[in-house]
Amino acid sequence: MLTSPRQKGFTLVELLIVVAIIGIIAALLIPNFLQALEKARQRRTLADVRSIGFAMFSWTTDQIGAAAAGATGTVQMEDYSSAEKTRDELRALLSPRYLREIPAADGWKHPYDFYLNDTAPAAEHVMLVRSGGRDGDASATVYEVSAFEPTDYDQDIVWADGYYVRWPQNMRTRGGEIQ
Repeated sequence: MLTSPRQKGFTLVELLIVVAIIGIIAALLIPNFLQALEKARQRRTLADVRSIGFAMFSWTTDQIGAAAAGATGTVQMEDYSSAEKTRDELRALLSPRYLREIPAADGWKHPYDFYLNDTAPAAEHVMLVRSGGRDGDASATVYEVSAFEPTDYDQDIVWADGYYVRWPQNMRTRGGEIQ
């Protein structure tokens, strides 16, 4: 009597079930992973902007003995336009004494906008660092001092004269009011 030995391995149905389960798990996890990547880029940009801004602030303090900062309700880019700097110009002023290295790009690999009035450090509007956010569009000419929803990654991040002008902040509402 001839008996065929039972073959070992997986059936096609078993393999399809495993692939379907892996697909479902991937569909659930990938959006969360992508959101975490965007959040990490935003946090890196915030940290870079703060570091560059504090280095500028330290430089200004050393130049005039007291900082010229003061929070206002509006920041107009035209007030800083004559003080625009390239990364290399900023590096010449700040590195290595105030900051070891000036970051080349924000978390989304877009260049920062640097403004530092090195000819009149006691002026009212002396320093500004700006990131265009995920979309890289930093074309706004006026910024109201305000926060924005942290999941809106296309928003500009702006630090000027010692404080954040535009920054991500959780703005959940309770009863229609922002907390």
